[in-house]
Amino acid sequence: MTTTLTLDNGVEMPALGFGVFQTPPEETVASVAEALKVGYRLIDTAAAYGNEREVGEGIKQSGIDRSEIFIETKLWISDYGHDEALHGFEKSAGKLGVEQIDLLLLHQPLTSDFDRTIGAYRALEELLAAGKVRAIGVSNVMPDVLERLLAETAIVPAVNQVEVHPYFSQPDVQKADAEHGILTQAWSPMGGITSYRGDSSRTTFNDPVIDEIAQAHGRTPAQVMVRWHLQEGRSAIPKSVKPERIAANFDVLGFELTADELSRIDALDTGVRSGPDPDAITLESFHRDIPEA
Repeated sequence: MTTTLTLDNGVEMPALGFGVFQTPPEETVASVAEALKVGYRLIDTAAAYGNEREVGEGIKQSGIDRSEIFIETKLWISDYGHDEALHGFEKSAGKLGVEQIDLLLLHQPLTSDFDRTIGAYRALEELLAAGKVRAIGVSNVMPDVLERLLAETAIVPAVNQVEVHPYFSQPDVQKADAEHGILTQAWSPMGGITSYRGDSSRTTFNDPVIDEIAQAHGRTPAQVMVRWHLQEGRSAIPKSVKPERIAANFDVLGFELTADELSRIDALDTGVRSGPDPDAITLESFHRDIPEA
């Protein structure tokens, strides 16, 4: 298992990253600095998370050279359209305190106004050509929407960040990504979203299959799930604000799951999405003004 993944344009990205979705700004600086201290070198954020500025501050406080850190962020749908997306980049870069972003994604496919999505993606292509970003990609894009995007744009996305965890692994999305050389990156990689959506009595964290595998390796269920992603060739971006969990989630290189164990985890897929249906994301329902830098 490799600790870095090579994107389709040759850029190397750490396989395991640190996420800050729903991390309050006041907790973000310390958690990012802690993650970098532990060894993470990929930090994932988004304009819509409202904590890009604090991610940038955490990176500064870490004392680690910018060249060693892979920064990933996402433009929100309110900044779709060509000119709007170019400005969205400036806002994100300004808050992060950087001139170049390593990986810039479109956060959602705006299927209800796809021309705006195409305009925004073409802006990403221009940013890539200008060297302002090192790689571009998408998030929450399903195979049918991916085909529409590819038909109208020039550059294949390097990454598709989607909900992937043992209870919802989206094999059709992963297959479509792989066919186009797109890296699948898992958000909610340990199924944390299953803990606060639906039946909280049964979550990935107390699943008997995952627990049995964890006990066999003397590891936590969370570590087993991160390892499952990495061995199957995905990028994963677990999040936490607790230093002991930040460290534990990164400590996954000292054991290996067997082919049978990987298959048993694959078999837990319920086909039930916990996050929002990407087609349900509209400007009417999900518009939010992204502040200036």
